[in-house]
Amino acid sequence: MSPTTLSAGPEHGHVTFLGAGPGDPGLLTLRAVEALANADVLVAEHEVLDVVRQHARQGVSEVDTDSDPAKEPTPGTGAPQLTVVDGTSTAVAAPAVRDAAHLVMEAARGGRRVVRAVSGDPGLDTYAAEEMLACAAAGVPFEVVPGIASAVGVPAYAGVPLRDAQGADVRFVDARTASDRCWTEVGASDGTVVVSTTLDSVAAAAGELVSAGRKPDTPMTVTVAGTTTRQRTWTATLGTIAQTLKQAKVLPSPEGGRPVIAVVGERSAAAQRDQLAWFESKPLFGWKVLVPRTKEQAVSLSDQLRSYGAVPHEVPTIAVEPPRTPQQMERAVKGLVTGRYEWIAFTSVNAVKAVREKFEEYGLDARAFAGIKVAAVGEQTAKALIAFGVKPDLVPSGEQSAAGLLEDWPPYDPVFDPIDRVFLPRADIATETLVAGLIELGWEVDDVTAYRTVRASPPPAETREAIKGGGFDAVLFTSSSTVRNLVGIAGKPHNVTVIACIGPATAKTAEEHGLRVDVMAPEPSVLRLAEALADFGAKRRAAAVEAGDPVTRPSERRPGARRRRSTT
Repeated sequence: MSPTTLSAGPEHGHVTFLGAGPGDPGLLTLRAVEALANADVLVAEHEVLDVVRQHARQGVSEVDTDSDPAKEPTPGTGAPQLTVVDGTSTAVAAPAVRDAAHLVMEAARGGRRVVRAVSGDPGLDTYAAEEMLACAAAGVPFEVVPGIASAVGVPAYAGVPLRDAQGADVRFVDARTASDRCWTEVGASDGTVVVSTTLDSVAAAAGELVSAGRKPDTPMTVTVAGTTTRQRTWTATLGTIAQTLKQAKVLPSPEGGRPVIAVVGERSAAAQRDQLAWFESKPLFGWKVLVPRTKEQAVSLSDQLRSYGAVPHEVPTIAVEPPRTPQQMERAVKGLVTGRYEWIAFTSVNAVKAVREKFEEYGLDARAFAGIKVAAVGEQTAKALIAFGVKPDLVPSGEQSAAGLLEDWPPYDPVFDPIDRVFLPRADIATETLVAGLIELGWEVDDVTAYRTVRASPPPAETREAIKGGGFDAVLFTSSSTVRNLVGIAGKPHNVTVIACIGPATAKTAEEHGLRVDVMAPEPSVLRLAEALADFGAKRRAAAVEAGDPVTRPSERRPGARRRRSTT
């Protein structure tokens, strides 16, 4: 018997209506991340795509419903563009459709899995329900993945709880569609009101509430770009918000149409925001930090910087290339399999990558390390090994460096060590510290060039100009070579930029290039370097607050201003 209803067959595909939250990609739910990873097509406004695309698989098609990314998107309208997430292909002709509902169903044809992402939560989106009805009418199966609503998430990031112990009522109003009756109802209430509006309409919304019966001295907070590192919050009253924004030189502004969340109410904790503003008070909040490392090395450091509120900008200064003569590396890898070595020592993530690639070339996997002791110079290298399926036997208990590794390395003992040879895959420019130390401990060392490090290509002109012009708040140098290479490919950082170095040798190289070092890690670790910069930012912020000065970023200082040298 043939079915009488439309099935979720290849012809119709499947649509997931997904809430992308207020703007912070970290607020996506686990189910949202899972749906994005399996999507064939993403359909969303321009700014929403920026939030969700990092969780999409490489090669997913991307449909932008905003015809002009420079303007605020208008849901359900615009001439969409079809692009590819990996950035290797150019835009192609958009489907001949005019509204998002038809666009979603067009994308679902041929059995494709479509994610229709909207800002906040789909249940509160003006057009999402219409698109769901259109899918239902066309027999296209769909599901809904809720997201954090902007009206709830933004106040939480602004440090403004919506309810207190007395359990005041909370009303939500969209000022762009609110009727006179709606304003009258919320004006008659003494509860908390959360208003979704735009920056240039905040004063008008405040006036509506006053006209409806709210007192002009009722506390009010206004937050723009909520949950992102561009977030900014102003505290005022219904009667003073217009003047507050004017004094802050926010209006008139070409950004006046940006959406904002305003919270109004006697018990909205506006007066306690100085104590509750956990997000904007992060030690490096809004700092644009240059991370001059290889792409693979920058990931963990950038994640840590984001946890401090910074905006990391990764600029590779070193490119990694295969050795000019690969025969030595090939012989060493074959020696691993035949039992030539007692130990293999990895001194970098790139060394792990080089050996792993050679293993894959020969059809080997982590099982080839059976019976061989494995050492890693530090935590990041150890993590790379674990990702490969290898748990290191030795990681320095103290300093994460060649010297620290040698302190914990056991001397060769002919009774307990059947083989006296160590395989050391490393860069062509590596120092001889580890080799000399192992020989002194009685070991034979096969010192093999696993990869070459060369200077990377210069970054884009815009980045070079920001480096030299003071557009970055801080630069993290993790080695002497990153100092030399960054200056070589992009020029010297501006004198208002905070210079942070991983250790004395790197700091010396920075000073030799005319840079003034403000921060130095207490030990040579990228983890401690980021912590030291965060400590520097926290002290700088505390000093400004104590002096009654506005909290500013280093890049906002007057060009040519002198900087105090930190003893951090």
